[in-house]
Amino acid sequence: MTQKNKFSSSRADRPLSFKSADFPLPQGNEEEWRFTPLERISEFFDSDIAGVPPQITLHAQQAEQIVEEDLPRSDARLGKLMPPEDKLGALAWEAFSTARAITVKENAVLDSEVVVDIKGQANGENSALPAALQLLITAEKFSQSTIVLNHSGSAKLTSGVEVMVEEGAQLVLVSIQDWDSDAKQALSYRVRVGRNATFRHIVVTLGGDIVRITTSVEYADTGGDVDLLGAYFVDAHQHFEHHLFIDHNQPDCRSHATYKGALQGESAHSVWIGDVLIRPEATGTDTYELNRNLILTQGAAADSVPNLEIETGEIVGAGHASATGRFDDEQLFYLKSRGIPEAEARRLVVRGFFAELINKIGVPSVEAKLLAAIEEELALTMGVSNG
Repeated sequence: MTQKNKFSSSRADRPLSFKSADFPLPQGNEEEWRFTPLERISEFFDSDIAGVPPQITLHAQQAEQIVEEDLPRSDARLGKLMPPEDKLGALAWEAFSTARAITVKENAVLDSEVVVDIKGQANGENSALPAALQLLITAEKFSQSTIVLNHSGSAKLTSGVEVMVEEGAQLVLVSIQDWDSDAKQALSYRVRVGRNATFRHIVVTLGGDIVRITTSVEYADTGGDVDLLGAYFVDAHQHFEHHLFIDHNQPDCRSHATYKGALQGESAHSVWIGDVLIRPEATGTDTYELNRNLILTQGAAADSVPNLEIETGEIVGAGHASATGRFDDEQLFYLKSRGIPEAEARRLVVRGFFAELINKIGVPSVEAKLLAAIEEELALTMGVSNG
């Protein structure tokens, strides 16, 4: 375990460990847990992580450029990145028996995305128990690829994904959470970006009862370029959390994060926490993070906490912004006064809210899925507002 002060608000001082016993049982007053409804995920702490793992199916047109394999716990390629940063991540690490590894070969250029379907098993032996999943994704030197992790079905799942982006590689990694309404997921991404490598992480969270995603990024050398994009649509009684930690530990690296979410319905709740640490050695850093939340109905709530720690003044730039606002009735009135029906006016406002983010995604299938989900949610919004 990395010995840190467990009560510190600084990400530099938080504990990191592969052992769940090194983390105390969360009480809800810790910085990383203060927005989490712990009673809704108590089974992850009270039960054995021995449930049925999800079914994994890989689809790729250029399969010869990819290596897919199952790795035993003892494989030296596993556990090479930073340790988990919370108890759920450590539980996921301890519980898996076999990890699925997906490797994009050196110099490979994939013309179409690789889709990895991760489908929760609603029935079966021990299906009531939480399950664990471990993935290792490696983009070897100078490769170019897009990988889409598509989560669906019903599950109680704590999972860890280690991501290695080697020198000069370009990786777009998409994570879609389109779970059934009863699903519960804790997901830990731990990423290392190599020299002059480019990493784009796109997170789209649409389904599930409670989803908590932590994404931690560090740099292996200079010239790393990172974009973190996220979109979420939270319905009544859903709870979605997105925690980001970007550790600028190398000089001349870049990171930009943009997350946008819309919420509707009673007790719909989103949490976004963005932590950026610029260490003394990380001169020449360029970083910015942005979170925007749009409240569509009464009873929904969003918490947004950007944090920026700067330990050197020799940087290109650093900043953050956060805003949460209700649906603008004046905009709606303006559009209606121009003869646009209310339902279409609402669509235009929400589409406009997400438009910039959607245009940045750059993966047509993901853009189409998000647009379709927004249309579906807006149809529900009209039912809520008229109810």
